[in-house]
Amino acid sequence: MKKKGFGTAPVFLTAISTILGAILFLRFGMAVGNLGFFGTLAIILLGHLITIPTALAISEIATNTRVEGGGEYFIISRSFGLNIGATIGIALYFSQAISVAFYVIAFTEAFEPFFSWIKNSYDIALPRQVISIPALLLLGVLILKKGADIGVKTLYIVVAVLFISLALFFAGEPSIVEAGSGTNFVFSNQDQFFVWFAICFPAFTGMTAGVGLSGDLKNPKKSIPRGTLLGTIIGMLIYIAIIYKFSISLSSEEMSSNQLSMANVALLGGLIIPLGLGASTISSAIGSVLVAPRTLQALSVDRCLPANKLNKWLARGKGDTSEPYNATFVTMSIAFFFVLLGEVDFVAQIISMFFMITYGSLCLISFLNHFGASPSYRPQFKSHWLISLGGFVLSLWIMFKISALFALLACIVIIMTYLYLNSVHKERGGLQNIFSGALFQLSRRIQLYLQKNKNKSADAEEWRPSVICISTNSFARSKVFDLLKWISYKHGFGTYFHFLKGYYSKATNEEAKTIVKQLIEDQSDNKSSLYLDCMISPSYTSAIAQAIQSPSISGMENNMVVFDYKRKDSEAISDILDNISLTHAGNLDICVFSDSDTNTHFKNGIHIWIKPTDVLNANLMILLGFIIMSHPDWRKSYVKIYSVCKKNEVELTRQQIKTLVQNGRLPITMSNIEILPSNEDVSVKKMIHEHSMRAGLTIIGFMEEQTKHSGSEVFTGYEDLGDILFVTASSKQAIE
Repeated sequence: MKKKGFGTAPVFLTAISTILGAILFLRFGMAVGNLGFFGTLAIILLGHLITIPTALAISEIATNTRVEGGGEYFIISRSFGLNIGATIGIALYFSQAISVAFYVIAFTEAFEPFFSWIKNSYDIALPRQVISIPALLLLGVLILKKGADIGVKTLYIVVAVLFISLALFFAGEPSIVEAGSGTNFVFSNQDQFFVWFAICFPAFTGMTAGVGLSGDLKNPKKSIPRGTLLGTIIGMLIYIAIIYKFSISLSSEEMSSNQLSMANVALLGGLIIPLGLGASTISSAIGSVLVAPRTLQALSVDRCLPANKLNKWLARGKGDTSEPYNATFVTMSIAFFFVLLGEVDFVAQIISMFFMITYGSLCLISFLNHFGASPSYRPQFKSHWLISLGGFVLSLWIMFKISALFALLACIVIIMTYLYLNSVHKERGGLQNIFSGALFQLSRRIQLYLQKNKNKSADAEEWRPSVICISTNSFARSKVFDLLKWISYKHGFGTYFHFLKGYYSKATNEEAKTIVKQLIEDQSDNKSSLYLDCMISPSYTSAIAQAIQSPSISGMENNMVVFDYKRKDSEAISDILDNISLTHAGNLDICVFSDSDTNTHFKNGIHIWIKPTDVLNANLMILLGFIIMSHPDWRKSYVKIYSVCKKNEVELTRQQIKTLVQNGRLPITMSNIEILPSNEDVSVKKMIHEHSMRAGLTIIGFMEEQTKHSGSEVFTGYEDLGDILFVTASSKQAIE
């Protein structure tokens, strides 16, 4: 049995023959004629500022990932996840398939002398399809019957013809000697730069063509970096040499008016340049027809297409090398359709956009892997993250500079394709796989930074809630999730622990994982932003002690604990009372949420009750009221403050609260502030019942000492109210 696989040469030849394609012969002379040497040099350099980072990114990722058939698609899908890979892979495939038609149509330009002779001799304007259709059919039959092996052998022949034609071009004498006077060494028509960039950029896109042979290579990790980088760099140097030769050989008028002006410079130019054009275009077509079916086959192997039967049919290979026979047939059919139309200018711009998206994606993969890769990411070839980032940013920028409309259209198509694939294959990796590693590293660095610098900026740091709750009411109809969601919506962070009583073991650990999974599923419907977890501990007190000592995943220190209980469950209050002192020992603010087990009447507002004993609590209560009010659930509601004071301190209290509101820029009017003088005959609880019975949420302060003396009475006696949040602060918070 023959040993499967090619070496580095086919990768290089496929890349260089696609790079030195139709654009080289048909458009670079015109570009020099219109923009001058330095303008065209800027096109080459800017184009390679995208292609070289992409080549480096491909080389890096290919030397880390086990590369199989599918080239760029395989690399993207194994780095980004199958859904992202398939999204870009489908766009890439159509670009490659239509490129076959593009190169075949360009191939007909090599027969311009023939078409001119027919027109002059017989006055017959033959359509280009008389050449392009037979050429495509012959190419299709050749590839279908002989496969990649004959394609690679043909590459050797056409590349030889291509380089002979280039050698004769460089050996040629100027047709106008005076043209070498230096008038072409300018940057003219700068306003047309991006127009000509869009025309010439497809010349550089061939540098990834050889990657598509990944499944047919003996050693992809060796051949892809060498062949791709060698093809890219040599191609760039040849293009610079070509525009220099143009600049010293022809006048700008002659170059800009004749798309085959190379023939005026080259030795035997009338023969060799059309021959070289034919060789370059047919070699590019061969390169595309070798690569595109392998991309489609790899997509089908991964079941990325809508129908399973279609996937199986296209994934089927022929022979020992699994030649993509069916995928080649489909590719040639697509190419035939566009050759039959004969007009690919509009489609060519879309193709360029998708190529740019592919290149930008590859650079982004490389960039993210530099910062967020797992320990298994150990490429043998390494690029630098700045190069990858530059390639990504430039790709995106150039897309919109060429055509904002086509760039936007390409992005929309990509997004719609991804959404479809993600809905069909929900189990596969999606966008979360792109950024998870990088976000992990970013989060790690931020947390370390916050820990190292928290004491330095403590004086200037504004308070924001970092709240935790430990509860057993996770799967009952508990509104504590809503409370945490309101508190952590915009200004803080919320962590909810389900309390699982018991000792840590394999069984309880598995049970905890199941609980967390269920909590995440339940809360995802509520668009909750809470971090959910499970705490295994032999007692509620030990669970509290564990939680308040653990750092918050936000990087902030936990500064508030929320206890919750159903108002009808009076026994739950005793567990809370047992742990208030423990929590206060850690200088944490404490909230006790009394769930009325009724619907929240948001439109009835948040009522805040400030008593003379709430010297430390008042500011925290007011802050919590306005933090909660910022949540969309309360968007049509309001905050009302009730302040209970001695009869002779009404005006003083009013002025103090007015100053607090003004200095703190609180969005509340004095009409929503009510000062109530205390009355020995009427208890504060009765006053609260009288004014806040229908409130959506009532916030009441309490002191730890009260719980020691009065016990559960601090939280009882409010049976007719809605939800209540009892608050005690560890220190006085500033309202600024």
